[in-house]
Amino acid sequence: MEQKKISFFNIAVIVGALGYFVDIYDLLLYSIIRVPSLKSLGLDAEAIDKQGLHILNIQMIGLLIGGIIWGVLGDKKGRLKVLFASIILYSLGNIANGFVHTVNQYAIVRFITGLGLAGELGAGITLVSELMPKEKRGIATSLVAGIGLSGAVFAYFVRQQFVGADGSGWRTCYFIGGGLGFLLLFLRVGVLESGMFKNIAQSENVKKGNFFMLFTNGKRFKKYLMAILIALPNWYVIGILISFSNKFAANMDIKGKVDPGKAVMVAYAAISIGDILIGFVSQWFKSRKKSLLLFHVITAIAVVWYFNLQGQSANNVYIVCIFLGFGTGFWAMFVTMAAEQFGTNIRATVATTVPNMARGSLVLVSLLFNSLQGSYSYLTSGWITGIVVFAIGFIALAMTEETFGKDLNYIEQ
Repeated sequence: MEQKKISFFNIAVIVGALGYFVDIYDLLLYSIIRVPSLKSLGLDAEAIDKQGLHILNIQMIGLLIGGIIWGVLGDKKGRLKVLFASIILYSLGNIANGFVHTVNQYAIVRFITGLGLAGELGAGITLVSELMPKEKRGIATSLVAGIGLSGAVFAYFVRQQFVGADGSGWRTCYFIGGGLGFLLLFLRVGVLESGMFKNIAQSENVKKGNFFMLFTNGKRFKKYLMAILIALPNWYVIGILISFSNKFAANMDIKGKVDPGKAVMVAYAAISIGDILIGFVSQWFKSRKKSLLLFHVITAIAVVWYFNLQGQSANNVYIVCIFLGFGTGFWAMFVTMAAEQFGTNIRATVATTVPNMARGSLVLVSLLFNSLQGSYSYLTSGWITGIVVFAIGFIALAMTEETFGKDLNYIEQ
């Protein structure tokens, strides 16, 4: 029986990793081709900054709403059905992205794509977590995320191959994303549903996918809120420092041109390594919290380094982006930890909404960052935002329960 479980886990991990690869390709593609795509639509440098952040926030709102929808459906209808439906939606969204001609069209389609992208990671991590023996699931989910996150690197090289100096060819990058998504549908056919979900699927006495259960119990709500806030530094680093590294570089008198697409690429290459290693670090520490604390500290040190790059070269910016990426390579562990804190009947809801709430938090982080610019410089606003974000992240981690080796075969009443 145990051998069967291990063999099944291998299939689930491989397909889960490939699914997340496509998910990350599509999710980060906008940040990588933001400048050339908006430039080709006729926007100047100032409008590209303003409208670029607006479109990114719209995409994140789509992720936030989609996370709730797919999470509830994952607990009510099954993990696999969510994976199939979300893939179809974000694949169609990416193909539609190749046909936009205005900023408003761009924002609407990225919102729809965001809705679809919201379902992939949570449902995949939930499925792998429920299939894998409890002693090894941290490594399994880290492999899913580590391999999957390399999709951002692939997106960068696709941009290098197809996007010209004048910005032409960016539409092809979106078409490729849509095609990869539909190809992924065929790979999903061989994966089976979670046994834990099957055990409660037909039970009318178990409340499944009730999102409001997370708010009607004080202890559950606290766990849920802390699970989200732990990852706040992640999207501050990715969505602000790395995505707008060219603007920060200009304000720090960096020598040479900084390409935000390249910054995203090198950061995600490092994130992939970090996400794989953190699974083994957690296994070594026998603790989720200690491994997350270590990576939070690494990230904080890299942020301090980032804001002390004045007058240095563009290559130094990329080097710091590598360390920033490695430090934020705790995405899989953070989602796994969230999934481990809740019962089978709302686990997919939690595992899908938590990462998307964390992604959606970029909207609030951006509002703080932008509002500070009314009183402070661009750089000062950046590091003040960082202090607030990291303070919240460290406090949330301290208030979160340890989940290493926890048995997941239970339900929430």
